[in-house]
Amino acid sequence: MVLFLNEEDVKSILTMPDALKVLEEMFRQQGLGNTVNNPRQRVRTNESMLHYLAGALPYLGVMGYKAYTTHKGGMKFRVFLHDIRTGELMSIMEGNYMGMIRTGAVSGVATKFMAREDTRRVGIYGAGWQARGQLAAMCAVRAIEGIKVFSRNKEKRREFAKLMEGLLETEVIPVHAPEDAAKDADCVITATTAFEPVFTSDWLRPGIHINAVGGNFLFKREISENTVASAGKKVVESLEQCRIEAGEFLPLVEKGRMKWSDLTELGDVVSGKISGRETDEEITLFKSVGVAVEDLAVAAHIYKIAKGAGIGASLDIPS
Repeated sequence: MVLFLNEEDVKSILTMPDALKVLEEMFRQQGLGNTVNNPRQRVRTNESMLHYLAGALPYLGVMGYKAYTTHKGGMKFRVFLHDIRTGELMSIMEGNYMGMIRTGAVSGVATKFMAREDTRRVGIYGAGWQARGQLAAMCAVRAIEGIKVFSRNKEKRREFAKLMEGLLETEVIPVHAPEDAAKDADCVITATTAFEPVFTSDWLRPGIHINAVGGNFLFKREISENTVASAGKKVVESLEQCRIEAGEFLPLVEKGRMKWSDLTELGDVVSGKISGRETDEEITLFKSVGVAVEDLAVAAHIYKIAKGAGIGASLDIPS
């Protein structure tokens, strides 16, 4: 029987602390060469688009894929988890909430290994669904004392700040100008749908850490070329996938200002092969595009708990 887990089931199981723990171990295994990740593929039509990412985690005994659709009405995510030994389908689970927590937790792992220990102030660009997970993860890995949020929509940023302040029990201030979010920040996050950079390198202080998570198309660039160039350490989840999806890097490579070999994979940082930061003054950058093995690691964790607790519905279909 195949276990089906809906959004409410996933919400009842998955916590940010657990996601951080699961993903830190996954990246450690990645650094040791114990994961298999296939870059995202996209099927385009005039009405909608299908996206899918596949991979395997031998250390957990699972493989599978995430498939999701995007269209004018929104997005819908599902993760399909298979047993490596038998190839059988173990579970299908809805992945909207899972994806938000997972994306935030990935940035949280990067922040833990790359940001200064005394990081206290965060500036975030974007006040949508993904921004929630980003801030939850920041507060889980650093003692955050204040957050500033900028969104082009005044009402949206005000409502977001009120919501997150209540959830995180940390001061969250909506700001009226984009430069105000970066001013005096120890960490800056971009979680937007922007096609052009949302801040300039002139607004950044020495030692800042940047998490850029909003874009996974070559034509999207949340951060500027100068911002990328200013970072002493540039870390990504998958070099192979960034060559396809990280629009922030491509112009610099084409102009000869950066080589793909200048990028470091997060797995090498978490496994201790490479330091995430050299000095307190160094600017560090983590560029996230979202990779399959992240979803599979979190899905395996959810599946294990659901099976033990009797959560979910059994589907009478061949596994």
